[in-house]
Amino acid sequence: EEAAQVALGVMLRGYSFDKYKTKAAKNKKDSDNNATHLERLTIQCANPAAARRAFAARKALGEGVILARDLVNEPANILGPREFAARARKLDGLGVKVQVLDEKALKKLGMDALLAVGEGSAKPTMMAVMNWQGAGPKGGKPVAIVGKGVTFDTGGISIKPAASMGDMKGDMAGAACVVGLMHTLGARKAKVNAVGLIGLVENMPSGTAVRPGDVISSMSGQSIEVLNTDAEGRLVLADVLWYAQEQFKPKCVVNLATLTGAILVALGKEYAGLFSNNDELSENLSKAGETAGEKVWRLPLGPKYDEMIKSEIADMKNIGGRYGGSITAAQFLQRFIQNDTPWAHLDIAGTGMAAPKSDVNTSWGPGFGVRLLDRFIADNFEK
Repeated sequence: EEAAQVALGVMLRGYSFDKYKTKAAKNKKDSDNNATHLERLTIQCANPAAARRAFAARKALGEGVILARDLVNEPANILGPREFAARARKLDGLGVKVQVLDEKALKKLGMDALLAVGEGSAKPTMMAVMNWQGAGPKGGKPVAIVGKGVTFDTGGISIKPAASMGDMKGDMAGAACVVGLMHTLGARKAKVNAVGLIGLVENMPSGTAVRPGDVISSMSGQSIEVLNTDAEGRLVLADVLWYAQEQFKPKCVVNLATLTGAILVALGKEYAGLFSNNDELSENLSKAGETAGEKVWRLPLGPKYDEMIKSEIADMKNIGGRYGGSITAAQFLQRFIQNDTPWAHLDIAGTGMAAPKSDVNTSWGPGFGVRLLDRFIADNFEK
């Protein structure tokens, strides 16, 4: 076990995203420690065969993390919604059943909140559904994992400052985690039924973009007053969360999103924000995060926060004011959770991109969440 864990650490630490560098140095140097990149590692242990078996599952996990990193690091001119969906389709080779819904299908389903986000973009809005039935019929209903996949976020009409806008190629880190996780589950033949769902869209300003003050509908039938088009991730998740529950009746739902800048103010880059309507689910995610080294910190929800998103002209508004921004965003999402379905929201705006370098990551895109959710599923749903 120890040897396999060391090998996984080396696998993750050795990752770099340099596919677009055309003039690499003759002897490629590690920018952190000025050492050459490791090409081969030999570990001596008492039982090599057992170590190889132990590493097989960890290798699948490492591949999932690296896939998520690749997606987050990819520039938005290369990875739009269509290209992202194509990456998800490749999971078919692992036995993961992948369905991609185009704009026509989304419109037929009434997913107008998701579609509204992409109205200003020339790129199509899509949703990818990845289904892994590793436990078969006896495994019952699946665990649902939902990710925000805004492949580039200008803020729309409520446009972001230019100085930091380039980072918004990473506003799909939640969706990247979901794809990486589904790869891991398929590659290690996890004994669990799980479904991953990602809303894929680009948020751009144009003459056709949704405007501040517009009222839009959602798949749930609830109406939303859009007061800030840069609070778009919650619109994406609202419809995808509703679809996940309608279609799959899951045991629980966990969603990930680079949702709010406010979570960085609250927690910095060491912890992801955790919001949940279920204490047991929250505790299990916290334990998995500690074990996996991807930590989460629970923040509150409640009726008083919910009052902050009440609208004068619609069922709700998509922002709640200056204070408690991460909480009111989560409160918005909770309005799309049905019948007390166990649900947790992970706000990974501080941990999903531009994260601090660590012993197992030197990349701008860390692939946050894959290790956490793989551990969560293994500990709580695999027998």
